[in-house]
Amino acid sequence: MYTRFCATLSKLSLMLAVAGLIVLIACVQYQVIGRYVFNDTPTWAEALALLLVLYITALGVAVGVRDAGHIGMDSIISLLPEGLRLKLEIVIHVLVGIFGALMAYNGYLWAALKWNDQKPMLPIPSSMDYVPLIIAGVLVMLFSIEHVIALIQGKEVVPAWN
Repeated sequence: MYTRFCATLSKLSLMLAVAGLIVLIACVQYQVIGRYVFNDTPTWAEALALLLVLYITALGVAVGVRDAGHIGMDSIISLLPEGLRLKLEIVIHVLVGIFGALMAYNGYLWAALKWNDQKPMLPIPSSMDYVPLIIAGVLVMLFSIEHVIALIQGKEVVPAWN
């Protein structure tokens, strides 16, 4: 049940990242057309595009952790005996989960600190730049826990997009 929940979160994150990428491309196109065709640069388009890059990257990082697309030491681990390899993989996923927790916590601290500041070119709080850290951190924690559970049960986490 937890794996199904994480797979759904991962697939939803991936779909949101793709939708964000489409909006990002539209923003950049709108900005280029405004600048070179109408000689009137829409300043909000660049600010929105930069914000979207943060969200797309954060969601992509989380999906990469779940689908084991992150950088690992597979070559070294594969040479170890089975028992030691399993323990080391669990340690790696626990460390990645701790990193996710730190991302979420520090993202929350920055978001809370910047909540009353307004972004200069968008009518939203500056803290929206730090919300992707919170989202990615929580997702990384959840997906790392899923990997640890799967390793203990002798199962493998199947990528959500398969």
